[in-house]
Amino acid sequence: MKAPAPPRPGVILFDLLSALLDSWSLWDDIAGGRGSGRRWRMEYLNLTYAAGAYVPYLDLVAASAKGVGLPAAAAHELDARWDELAPWPGAARVLRGLAADRPLGVVTNCSEAMGQRAADLVGAPFDAVVTAESAGFYKPDARIYAAGAKAMHAAPDEVLFVAGSPFDVVGASAAGLAVVWHNPALLASPAAEAAALSVFDDLRELALLLA
Repeated sequence: MKAPAPPRPGVILFDLLSALLDSWSLWDDIAGGRGSGRRWRMEYLNLTYAAGAYVPYLDLVAASAKGVGLPAAAAHELDARWDELAPWPGAARVLRGLAADRPLGVVTNCSEAMGQRAADLVGAPFDAVVTAESAGFYKPDARIYAAGAKAMHAAPDEVLFVAGSPFDVVGASAAGLAVVWHNPALLASPAAEAAALSVFDDLRELALLLA
């Protein structure tokens, strides 16, 4: 874990599909193993974070599957099995505790329907769920982070963003948000580690940081 601890925020926004939900395991299972699943997911992240303006989420999922030699139909399987996504250990309990004295929200790179479905799986209260489709832009475009702050009736400097990927750390930092990185997938990124105020692999450490 990296110090120092972030300032006590008025609002917390979370990445959803990596910071709160273990989407990695589902992608791995659909791809037939961890190696092919990781290659698919990283190709998807590269395509998505280069997209800018919103295009249909499942189109990007299908294109990234084809890009690493998987069938494009993997995107349809992901959609069909979306409700199998599981929160990281302790996520619901940590977020319910944090929600007792501050509003929580989500900024996520997916469609509106899939974002709402995924947020419901966390088991915690959210005051806003902002998706790439509703914002019109994919992260790391600054406009989706701004839409998240606006949905929470907060200025960017009043928000702590909990990122789940290295792209998200750098993007949210560039958009003026204070950022910590929940990295249970143990991804390596010196740039993200340098930009994040704290890096941890267990969400329960977030509660300790903000106590």
